[in-house]
Amino acid sequence: MMRKLFTLFLAMPGICFATLPAGLPCASWPTNISEVKLQNAGIVKIAQLDESKTKAVPVAIQKIGKDLYRQVFDITLQAKSGEEFHVMTVNEASSQECSMSDVDVYLISRKFSAQVP
Repeated sequence: MMRKLFTLFLAMPGICFATLPAGLPCASWPTNISEVKLQNAGIVKIAQLDESKTKAVPVAIQKIGKDLYRQVFDITLQAKSGEEFHVMTVNEASSQECSMSDVDVYLISRKFSAQVP
């Protein structure tokens, strides 16, 4: 599964975020779905998450239709206990609607930061 996600990243062309229509990137939909999927999997309860520390960073946005974009986000959810959950999401959005598709959520079991040797 990770190989498939990695291949997806390599296949996406570079995107200039400045040329995107208003409303993109749209992080709310994949973030909310990530929380629900982690809760449904029994990994964490949404009430245990500290929403103020949630980070959603767009990794890639690819135009795939007239007003349709595939978005890839790196999302960090933090529990009030301090535990972090890193997920990558893939979904489709338009300039008018964040939820043009379901959201694929990939839980990253270990993330290596560029700042950590």
